[in-house]
Amino acid sequence: MSKISPASKREATVENGSGRDHAAVDLEKIARGVRLILEGIGEDPQRPGLQRTPERVADMYAELTAGMREDPQQHVIPLPGDTHEEMVILKDISIASICEHHLAPFVGKCHIAYIPKNGRILGLSKLARLAETFARRLQVQERLTQEIADTLYQGLKPLGVMVVIEAEHTCMTLRGVKKPGAITVTSAVLGGFRKDQRTRAEAMALIKGSY
Repeated sequence: MSKISPASKREATVENGSGRDHAAVDLEKIARGVRLILEGIGEDPQRPGLQRTPERVADMYAELTAGMREDPQQHVIPLPGDTHEEMVILKDISIASICEHHLAPFVGKCHIAYIPKNGRILGLSKLARLAETFARRLQVQERLTQEIADTLYQGLKPLGVMVVIEAEHTCMTLRGVKKPGAITVTSAVLGGFRKDQRTRAEAMALIKGSY
């Protein structure tokens, strides 16, 4: 039986495994960078526990930045034949993103509310996919929140959109100020939610479960 070289195994993993979204990513360049980091902190990249770490990290970053290679507009297509006139809220969408300042993860929940116009609505999974597409990029939470809101508002053209994100940033919990449990809350409010305080308050109450 012929042996498969490490390089061939690597290519097979990227082509056939979870690396299907990795096409535009230079995995080898990332792996070389990880080896330099390991050497820079005084580690030996060749010791048994670290030999495959550069490749694993490369695959991880390709997965965590997959949204860079996706068009978010593909998720903002109204459902044909289905209509609804009242507020729609999808809350507690789990998200994980990478802080662009330290390349450290931040994780939390995203809440999306919108008021349909002329009955136009999205499939609920599309809202989650929209949040995921923008989260899977190098981000700051403020921009992530606004991008989700803007894309939904421009694509679906609803009467109003509100997006709220609550997240814990490991760049604050593991380093620097070191404050585990600190939660950052950001919001983006457009259209009717911005103009009408009562509508905005109703949405927030529904998100918080206190309505």
